[in-house]
Parts: sequence; structure tokens; C-alpha cells
Amino acid sequence: MGHRMGLMILGLALLAAPMSASAASPWADQSTYGDKAVGKLKYGLTNTLLGWTSLFRTPVEEVQAGSNVFVGIGKGLWNGVGQTLGGVVHLVTFPIPAVDVPLPEGGTDILH
Repeated sequence: MGHRMGLMILGLALLAAPMSASAASPWADQSTYGDKAVGKLKYGLTNTLLGWTSLFRTPVEEVQAGSNVFVGIGKGLWNGVGQTLGGVVHLVTFPIPAVDVPLPEGGTDILH
């Protein structure tokens, strides 16, 4: 029982930390329910399938910006896990656009 409680607290912390460090999702400013739901579905699918790519993109971007590669690896790990798990949350909750979980770095933008 204690192990489950610890995992639940860890999961909540992983969801809460990106919320405090990220802006609202790009689909959230759509005007109609349908546009928001479809936007959230696409956003969730993109992040679920491609969020892991941040594991590789972020260290490269950090090195190109003159930062330490180890900082990039840490950020890439945080972003990759946060974007992928956040994408799953968006996929599951897409019929409820009022629920918005901001993702690290605003989510995966590899397709844009």
C-alpha cells in the first residue's frame, strides 16, 4: 500500500511541475468546442507519439546554444517524459477541453 501511495505522489508531482513551468496549450485559444476538442486530440496524439524525440533534440539544442551537454540531457529527459505522458493525458481527456495540462516547453513542435 505504501508503495502505491509513493507512486501516486510521484505521478502527481510529475504532472504538477510542468503545469507551473509551462504556458497554456496552443489549442486552448480556439473559439468553438469542436475546434478545441479536435485541436486537443491532435496535440495529444503528436505529443504521445513524438514527445520522446525531445530526449535527442534538447541536448543538441543546448550544445548549439553553448550550454553543457549534461544540462541538455537532463532537460531532454524531463521534456521527453513530460511531453509523452502529458500527451497521453490530452488524448484521454480530449472530449473535455476545459482540462488542460501544460507540457514542458509547450509540447512537441517537431511537425511545425
